Amino acid sequence: MQPYQNATFRSQRGKRNFLAGQAAEHSVRRIYQDRGFDLIAQRWRGGGGELDLVFRKGDSLTFVEVKKSRSHELAAQRVSQQQIHRIFNAASVFASKLEGGNLLEMQFDVALVDGAGAVQILENALMAF
Repeated sequence: MQPYQNATFRSQRGKRNFLAGQAAEHSVRRIYQDRGFDLIAQRWRGGGGELDLVFRKGDSLTFVEVKKSRSHELAAQRVSQQQIHRIFNAASVFASKLEGGNLLEMQFDVALVDGAGAVQILENALMAF
């Protein structure tokens, strides 16, 4: 493969992965909203990390990390300790900007999306990683 062809392939693969990630986040967002959660942020960056989805329900915040892969198992393997640390830091910064700040109840979920689009939500999963 010529260098320009390789770059084009990577660009197309990157775009495809980005769009698949957006679709996965959209599916997860709908599930939470159907459960009565209000979306208050999506792809929020701060505190050295990114928060995929942030929901509020009453006085509770739910931070959702969305992972997509061919299977739920492969998606779960993409959650690293380093990433969890960045998510916790970002969540702390995010919450500190809200009324009630870090005193709000917080939950950290992982939503796994497989190649067929099936969603598996692991509630409070980041506490177990």
